[in-house]
Amino acid sequence: MILNFGSINIDHVYRVARMPTAGETLTVKSYEHFLGGKGANQSIAIAKSGGTVRHIGAVGQDGDWALSKLNAAGVTLDNVARAQGPTGHAVITVDDEGENQILIYGGANHTLNLMQIEVALKGCTGLGHWVLLQNETNLTTEIVRQAKAHGFRVAYSAAPFVAHQALPLLENIDLLAVNALEAEALCTAMRVPLEALPVPNLLVTRGAEGAAYYVEGEAIEQPAFRVEPVDTTGAGDTFLGAFLAHLTTGNEADVALQFASAASALQITRPGATDAIPDLSEIERFLEERPA
Repeated sequence: MILNFGSINIDHVYRVARMPTAGETLTVKSYEHFLGGKGANQSIAIAKSGGTVRHIGAVGQDGDWALSKLNAAGVTLDNVARAQGPTGHAVITVDDEGENQILIYGGANHTLNLMQIEVALKGCTGLGHWVLLQNETNLTTEIVRQAKAHGFRVAYSAAPFVAHQALPLLENIDLLAVNALEAEALCTAMRVPLEALPVPNLLVTRGAEGAAYYVEGEAIEQPAFRVEPVDTTGAGDTFLGAFLAHLTTGNEADVALQFASAASALQITRPGATDAIPDLSEIERFLEERPA
């Protein structure tokens, strides 16, 4: 079981020919809205990849649509609260090259409370369970503290990266997940090379350059599958969710890396974040057709 203390957002996606410069107004080619948020993305990727995930978070009074999407993907929602005010949301621009820029409003994601954390952790007993968290909710320090006290292993997606928020958590993290830019910022903040970051397991995603998984400083490399990108929004979340789903069901790290690489490759060939995440059968078929 993976308990994901994560954000739930509504993504407003605007397609443009290119990104605007400062002070420039561009005409939008199209508009769509999707379920998003790093937490929701990762929960759905875990569920669709064959993992078992319970989401702990909050939505506003406008959140029924988001909860329906999560439920349909197989995510357990009995620890999602209903907050006053709006559900978190993101404004996303995507250009013709598939690259994106994102603005995030936290909304209900910043209303987690201590009782909600305690109830969720006490409701999951036994060995081998994981807690997953990101930087899009409040109470990250308390989530990690209580998770370790209850015997959970902790995976931390340190995004959006904020040094003063991430650094105090590292000593209690079992698996740290960052992209290449976040890894560089973390190394700069700590003044150490990547291999010396003080975490036992480190996952670094590098977009079209693939990914690497470091175990006590030793790297396992995974090249990216070559596909034509449509929208890279949520690709890193898909990779992490698929990786954790595979890793926590007993697969070796190299197998989980290849599986996650296939999942994210499929995801970026489709528009949107959660709607683009492939299911287990699609990923397995992709791997059969395009072996490493």
